[in-house]
Amino acid sequence: MQSRFARRLTPIALAAVMVLAAAAHAQTVPSTATLYQNYPSETPAEFKPVTDSFNYIKRTLMVPMRDGTKLNTIVIIPRNAKGAPMLLTRTPYDANGLTSHADSSDMLAILQGYDNAADVIVEGGYIRVVQDVRGKYGSEGDYVMNRPLAGALNPTPVDHSTDTWDTIEWLTKNVPESNGKVGIIGISYDGFLPLMALVNPHPALKVSVPMNPMVDGWMGDDWFHHGAFRQINLSYVLEQVVTRRNDAKWFTGTFDDYDTYLRAGSAGALARQRGVTQSGFWQKLVAHPAYDSFWQEQAMDKILARQPVTVPTLLVHSLWDAEDIYGAIAVYKAIKPKDTANDKVFLVMGPWSHGGGIGDGSKLGAINFNADTALQFRQEILRPFLDRYLKDAPAGSTAPAQIAPVSAFETGTNKWRSLPSWPAGCASGCTIKPTPLRLAASQKLLLGGAAAAGAERAFDEYVADPAKPVPYRARPMTYGYDEAKGQTWPRWLADDQREASGRTDVLTFTTEVLTAPVKIAGEPIANLIASTSGTDADWVVKVIDLYPDQVGSNPAMGGYQLMISADIFRGRYRESYQTAKALVANKPLSYKFGLPTANHVFLPGHRIMVQIQSSWFPLYDRNPQTFVPSIFDATPADYKKATQRIYHSSFVELPVVEAAR
Repeated sequence: MQSRFARRLTPIALAAVMVLAAAAHAQTVPSTATLYQNYPSETPAEFKPVTDSFNYIKRTLMVPMRDGTKLNTIVIIPRNAKGAPMLLTRTPYDANGLTSHADSSDMLAILQGYDNAADVIVEGGYIRVVQDVRGKYGSEGDYVMNRPLAGALNPTPVDHSTDTWDTIEWLTKNVPESNGKVGIIGISYDGFLPLMALVNPHPALKVSVPMNPMVDGWMGDDWFHHGAFRQINLSYVLEQVVTRRNDAKWFTGTFDDYDTYLRAGSAGALARQRGVTQSGFWQKLVAHPAYDSFWQEQAMDKILARQPVTVPTLLVHSLWDAEDIYGAIAVYKAIKPKDTANDKVFLVMGPWSHGGGIGDGSKLGAINFNADTALQFRQEILRPFLDRYLKDAPAGSTAPAQIAPVSAFETGTNKWRSLPSWPAGCASGCTIKPTPLRLAASQKLLLGGAAAAGAERAFDEYVADPAKPVPYRARPMTYGYDEAKGQTWPRWLADDQREASGRTDVLTFTTEVLTAPVKIAGEPIANLIASTSGTDADWVVKVIDLYPDQVGSNPAMGGYQLMISADIFRGRYRESYQTAKALVANKPLSYKFGLPTANHVFLPGHRIMVQIQSSWFPLYDRNPQTFVPSIFDATPADYKKATQRIYHSSFVELPVVEAAR
């Protein structure tokens, strides 16, 4: 309400009074600009780090691809480098994080961590390049899990092969400190990408080092094994796919993962409870539970079998790889026959977990190898291999010596073996003889010879109850990589298996005490004759080295059951991996499937053991043991007990090494 004084003023006079009042106020209250001018921020508009004392130069670049998409690329150059080769890793796991393991002026310190063979990189004077793949972290574009090659599964003109080509093309023209030679290296998903680089490789790509690569997600790597779904990876599907920077996290509701998965029911039910169904990749998993064209056309061993072998490639395999135990060996088998000069395809097998070749390889869980096997690999195999192909030899000098075609650590004796190929039992003068390890009465194992009379009718049996599935390791179990929190997932394949051998739903067969060493080199083959009272079933077969009851030099190893090779097979794919089919109840049927490769000596005083069971939980989803169209959608009523019979005509074919006579 206006005052009586204001009402007496004309509008013009009133306006004049208001202007004068505002001016007076302005003289007494400083403007915002004046305030900040009098008390400026202490933060510079742009901070320029002083890194003159650093032994490296770090550049963060956005490298353009052929479709205009730019990929975040970190280039780390040893200070004063000139004519240095580049070692590239492409990753969905945060290029900045992989090159910033420490806040340090030292190049070794910032690289000391996942997916960096830091000692080899720094000691070798390599320029380190790490790049986010499209759609992840600092890179532009859309992310697709294991983006397939352009074609039927990928309607765009770009894929990891073209992105690698474009990246190398840019690097060779824009990193003046380099010699123009590039190698690509990586572990797991980052190991799949060096395989993609071999499809139409850039001329400057001189070596590829796929370590523990993802190769075939259905046959035996991350997503399925012989049709059984690896539901333990549900957390990975959530965290890796639904956000660019892995911001969404899998939460825990129990201390024991066994409880989490059992209470949820099916893998599909748990995916719905946790929001995983929002992931486009999850929808593809559910749509393709069998080995159809979706899986076959992106299996890297099949793709590379159709490519010429032009780039020297070092495949690195871990004998106890809990994630990608199938891939490296599958690629080796696919491309080695084309290496007619025996100078392009090389294989390393070490006694490690997934990615263990860049860590401490002295032991794995309770198993001690008496030396740092990973350091030996890096210094005696990886470094010479990289140097030979990537470095310019000084005038008058010779290139580093060629590494062996196959460098295989022999477990049991704990020795490295240099071999001409794989599988091979020795450097020369021996053969590999497929030898049956036969299941017999009284849960005995017989090595060699014919099946006992009546074996086709004799059997042992157990009841498989989906309500009480066999744990894949001792409970409580927590999936993860943080040893400080008790998360020992990477090394579970080397766990003591005696917990399982005491269960009534696990059959255990054992040889007599060995009086002579038994060496195996290659893939054991499970040959089961089995029946089930249900209409579907899973079969897990484990080949185990049973230590003596007492080990004087290490008492804790007395009676230890060390798993040497093991895998699972989903019964519905007995006749065809492409088509699921119900089993005939109570009818003995044959199942034949390969187990992971091994290079092991069962020593005198030890025994060989085979365990057979029908669940490996929660590593793999439970088979309801009632045939349903999709196990992802199995209901509680579908899960039923079943009586499983394993006939004594069953055997495991071992690749036994015999010396020349």
